[in-house]
Amino acid sequence: MTEAEVIERLGRARVVPVAKLDHGEQAEATARALQRGGLDCIEVTFRTDGAAEALRAARTVPGMIVGAGTVLSPEQAAEAAAAGADFAVAPGTNPAVVAACAELGLPFFPGVATPSEIETARALGRTTLKLFPAAQAGGTGFIRAVSATYPDVRFLPTGGIGRDTAPEYLALPSVVAVGGSWLVRPELLRDRRFDEVERLARDAIGAAA
Repeated sequence: MTEAEVIERLGRARVVPVAKLDHGEQAEATARALQRGGLDCIEVTFRTDGAAEALRAARTVPGMIVGAGTVLSPEQAAEAAAAGADFAVAPGTNPAVVAACAELGLPFFPGVATPSEIETARALGRTTLKLFPAAQAGGTGFIRAVSATYPDVRFLPTGGIGRDTAPEYLALPSVVAVGGSWLVRPELLRDRRFDEVERLARDAIGAAA
């Protein structure tokens, strides 16, 4: 999948569930619940030993677009690509990871939180960026301000966003989609409450409309 295709798919979804998953069975069940609720994307954070296994399992669900989150090194980028990630994101902008993802052909959206970081990412050829932590970095006010200065940049805000605030971000023209963990909270996955994950996905779509 090309970067343009990934951005188009995320833009259609509008909400990207950000999940910390421990193993393949949990990942597949989560992805299927999200899909039943109408969301066909998920970001699997590389913050557990089972992240690569989880990513591979989520990719077995037909029609799901699966991203690797918290990709902090070229080695993790390679692991994500080998596991079948459609894209990768990170909380910051690491030139080594940008280069590794380019070599791998893996669409990569690095993170920013200041104008200087936006300029660094742009200098590396990256113009679709993860704003993280979005709420703490200034939220929608920050995005409005920097969008006037950097009209070529589009954002994937993540961090501190919930069901009630997501529509405020999605109303901004420079926002592709928002990332959120409220749909896939750890206790829901631990207790196998996938019916609730499905409900939250459906509710998120309604909020984003």
